[in-house]
Amino acid sequence: MNPRVEVVALDCLMVRLFDEISEANMPWMLAASERLRAAFARHLIDLVPSYTTLMVHYDLLALNPAQARELIAEALIDLSPNARASGKCHVLPVWYDLSVGPELTLLSQRSGLTVEEVIRCHSEHEYQVFALGFAPGFAFMGLVDEILAAPRLNTPRKKVAAGSVGIAERQTAAYPVVSPGGWNLIGRTPAKLFDRERDGYSLMQPGDTVRFEAISHAEFINLGGDDTPLEALA
Repeated sequence: MNPRVEVVALDCLMVRLFDEISEANMPWMLAASERLRAAFARHLIDLVPSYTTLMVHYDLLALNPAQARELIAEALIDLSPNARASGKCHVLPVWYDLSVGPELTLLSQRSGLTVEEVIRCHSEHEYQVFALGFAPGFAFMGLVDEILAAPRLNTPRKKVAAGSVGIAERQTAAYPVVSPGGWNLIGRTPAKLFDRERDGYSLMQPGDTVRFEAISHAEFINLGGDDTPLEALA
């Protein structure tokens, strides 16, 4: 690990810990987050973790950029991975079906797997939550099996239903709200991923792990899922 500090704005610095995305990064990212939160204390406005970086947004009225850099440097001295810190483990039920997951066929063709094997491959793995972004509660997870990796759609959809589960490259995610999107959709979860009444709003946080569990259409409906086909949202 070779930490580097990059300027994002007058009151924002980006701490780059790694150059490549890896599940092995997360213990280091969590440890660095703890150190930085403690170092900046009340002068920290926000700390935004990503796959390889931590963005530090600080109070410019309390600290100048040089002081902020010094706090970061001191906080990362002798940093070691946090073996004790572990997030929550979530099990997200998913109805995998062509009416809500139209790219199941595409992924089947690309991988040489049957649709059933695509579903099994996606749901058998436990995924790390790397970061939140794009939309409130949108958790970027990975890494999916290489055989399922697929680029984003050339033309994003104007509307993707809330709960839609998708794949982009080796990432997977579930859309928390109706929004545009270009991920390859393979199913839909009835889980409420973003809730203003929930502490932290998002169901998932960086450092958490997620496993997808295939359920039937009847179970999906019983859990409050909306089975409106994608075409009806266009």
